[in-house]
This record gives sequence, structure tokens and C-alpha cells, in this order.
Amino acid sequence: MSTLLSCIGRRRAVRGAVTGAVVLGLLLWWLLPLGEKPPSGTITFSTGTRAGVYQKYGELLRTELRKDMPDLDVRLMTSAGSQENVQRVATGKADFTIAAADAVETYKLAGGPGAEKLRGVARLYDDYVQLVVPNDSDVRSVTDLHGKRVAIGPPDSGVRLIATRLLKAAGIDPETDITPRADGIDTGPGRLGGELDAFFWSGGVPTDGLKEIAENSAFRFVPIGDNLVTKLHESGSATRYYRTTNMPESAYPTVQNGTEVPTMAVSNLLVTRADVDPRLTEWLTRTVLDSRDDIGAHVHSAQLVDLRTAIYTDPLELHEGARRYYRSVKP
Repeated sequence: MSTLLSCIGRRRAVRGAVTGAVVLGLLLWWLLPLGEKPPSGTITFSTGTRAGVYQKYGELLRTELRKDMPDLDVRLMTSAGSQENVQRVATGKADFTIAAADAVETYKLAGGPGAEKLRGVARLYDDYVQLVVPNDSDVRSVTDLHGKRVAIGPPDSGVRLIATRLLKAAGIDPETDITPRADGIDTGPGRLGGELDAFFWSGGVPTDGLKEIAENSAFRFVPIGDNLVTKLHESGSATRYYRTTNMPESAYPTVQNGTEVPTMAVSNLLVTRADVDPRLTEWLTRTVLDSRDDIGAHVHSAQLVDLRTAIYTDPLELHEGARRYYRSVKP
């Protein structure tokens, strides 16, 4: 009798476990966005230079997208930076990208091909403009760059756009008053003090390309004062997206020695096109916001991605898929 009761008990336990698993599976299924199968297919994500934040962010986001959409093939494409990224998405060479707001606005004002198709997905984090010189350099301000060998970034980069505007605001012709070089964050740090007297970089902090040489404090930052940002604003155009700020002392502690660096910043946007599938974009937007902490553990600036500010993608209107996501999580 006891053996029979024991068997019945085990059968009930098994049936209970199976029932519980089915219920849990159904619950998890209904918790999926829209209760649907995750989007599949192939998308191209244009990133940036190999030592930059865009590239690292893209790699980490691809990992997170695989978790949520395992049948979605995300192909990363390196680039010179913001200007090339905007052009690629606008013309259909890429489906998603990260680009600084000033580069997006510049492309729109210039009437670039496909500019009217550009849409915003999320405001991500701010780029800090960083003017880097060797420790023993006599450069103390942007105006001191006159006659120097200065890396102003690749031709299609966001750095080139900003550096050119900053030099002009300081009264320096970037073509004749300096020896301009096209180095980016991938090559500039290694040539500083040899082939370069200074280089500009605009990116989230800290950037791996600078962290690698920060350990031996081989460089310092040149401050960018309020007066230059004011002059930039006076020139109109896309310069309204620049704001004065201080690079936090925690960015490169071995270099900054507990001090902030006056500079300017510009916001980064996650960008797509109007014709990209709304359901895919909704899922991607959700992943971007939900993976903030996981990505932020490796890309410090990504910790600043926030639901309250992500929706503000000026100068772009929101993509319909992103709009659906923000509406779904609105209190």
C-alpha cells in the first residue's frame, strides 16, 4: 500500500512539474514584446574607427541583440565616423548607426541624398571634444596650434567637422595655418610627440584609444573655453548642438590628476531610416534601453542612456517603431 501511494505521489509531482513548466513557458511567451516571434533577417550597423567608442558599442549591442533576436544577423561595418555613418544610413548602405547630432543636422542642411528619410531611434550619450598634446608641449589653448602638425580626423568623421569649426573659431585656417593630418583615434595616440604635435578627438569617455597611453601619462588635455563655444554658436548652422561642459576628472584619472577639463560636448543619436521595419526597430529600441547596464559595464558612457531622455532625438523625428516602444513603457 505504501509503495502504491508513493508511486501516485511521484506521478502527481511529475504532472505538477510539467504543468508548471508549461505555465511558465506561456507566461514568458506573453511577456515577449507583442507576444510575437522575434524579428529575423539581416541588418547592417555602421560603427566607427576600431579604437573608438562607436565600434565597441556596436560590438556589445550586437551581443545583446543576439540574446533577444537570435535569428537576426547583425553585420558591423567600420567607418570614419559620424559624417560617413549618416550618409550610409540615408542612402541605404546601412540600416542603423550612431552619429553626433551636429553631423546629422549638417547633412540635412546640405540636402544630402536621402536626408528626408533619416529617423531617430534614441538619444544615447554625449561625446566630449578632447584636444590632446604631449606633456611637454607649449600648446596651452587652441590658438597655440598655429604652425603645428595637428590631426583633425578622417575626412568623413565627426571629429573633422568639429575640429575644423573650432580652429576657425580660434582664428586658425585649418588648411594653411596648421599642417593638417587625417589621423583618427586609431592612429593619432601612437604618433603623438613624433609625427604629431596635437590631435583632436570627439567621443565618449574614457575612450580605449586614449586609455592605452594614459597609463604612463604621456599626454595632457588642452582646455576649450566658453569663448570658443560662444563663437561657434554665433556662426549658426549645426553649432547649436554644442554645449559647454567639463570633462569629468574620472575620465582619465592618471592624466587629469583630480581636475576637470573645460571643453564642449555634443549628443549622440541612434539613427535609422523611415523605411526600416517598425517591428524590428521597436525590438531594437527595447534592447538598447534594456541592455544599458550590461553595455555600460564595458562602455562607461553607455551608462548614461536613459529612458527619460532617449526620446529626444532632435534634429530627427522618431522612427515609428521607436515611438511604439516609448508609448508601450510610458507610465
